[in-house]
Amino acid sequence: MVFSIRKAAAVTFSDAPLFQDVASYTTTITANNDLADIYYPNPSNLKTSNYSFPVALLLQGANIDKSNYSNYANLVARYGFVVVVPNHLRTSPQTGRIGLLPELSQINAVLSQMKVDSQNPTTPVSGIVDTQKLGLLGHSAGGYAGLAAIANACLPFFCEDSFNRPQELKAGAFFGSFLRNLSTQEFVPINNSGIPVALLHGTLDSINTIETANLTYEQIQEPPKLFVTIDGANHYGITNINDPSKSGYEKNTPTIPQDVATETIARWSGLFLRASILGDKSAFDYVYFTGDMKDANVSVTKQIKPIPEAPLTLGVMAISTWSVLSRLKKWLSIKTSSEVTTDS
Repeated sequence: MVFSIRKAAAVTFSDAPLFQDVASYTTTITANNDLADIYYPNPSNLKTSNYSFPVALLLQGANIDKSNYSNYANLVARYGFVVVVPNHLRTSPQTGRIGLLPELSQINAVLSQMKVDSQNPTTPVSGIVDTQKLGLLGHSAGGYAGLAAIANACLPFFCEDSFNRPQELKAGAFFGSFLRNLSTQEFVPINNSGIPVALLHGTLDSINTIETANLTYEQIQEPPKLFVTIDGANHYGITNINDPSKSGYEKNTPTIPQDVATETIARWSGLFLRASILGDKSAFDYVYFTGDMKDANVSVTKQIKPIPEAPLTLGVMAISTWSVLSRLKKWLSIKTSSEVTTDS
């Protein structure tokens, strides 16, 4: 019966965004003076209905301007999120140069700002933000910072003084990222305390290879966790154009169209956040069970929380239920034929 329900859900569920229209504005994050672009769903009944959208903070890659994430941020917002994309200018501890580089202090700064904006009647997002729910998005260095935040780890070069993971942080989805202590080069255990984490990665990423992403995935201590590879995407599949900063670091040319790569990454990010933050069962079914069969551009590896077993004191019915759940638990622990373990 469980499988019949899932089959029906797969037939009726649409992975398309919930909202067609998105609006945006630019504000200043008061705590650190960062300029930030804010994207939010803009249905015709926005101010007359009882909308409450979680915050999704997108942490940028090194020296990639916030404007280069406009397509991705717009798409994620359409899944029902207020997406915040800041420009964080600071001196790089590694090079001593001033540039765009994320750090962990942005997370609490942005969360505080959104609490202010949501209560300010003059802002476009007044009254429509659920500031008790925060999701993290990130690209490259931004994903590094996001993973460190979920691990509650104040790591060199991305954290000054100290960091305390806010209780509002509910999930994170990161593209082209890894987590390694840059001083020791050791991969860092990600003690995520059950916070769901998704890693998305292009198969042609030559800057942060799939091998390093896979090693990072293995360090995520608790399920649920997800590893989605996008066939033919390189390190910049998430940005509006390939290599927007003209760094030349990426040696591979993508074989998937840029708009297809960006839409794919945004769809999986948006549905993963819906499943993880909003408890959307159809989105959960898509990202963990049916999505990789529908989407020819991706391969998925995942680990889901085990299903609890019924206590034996409930008698014969409990024993029968326990048997069914145990078999299902065993099934969930085995990778389906559609899952892959990615090699470099």
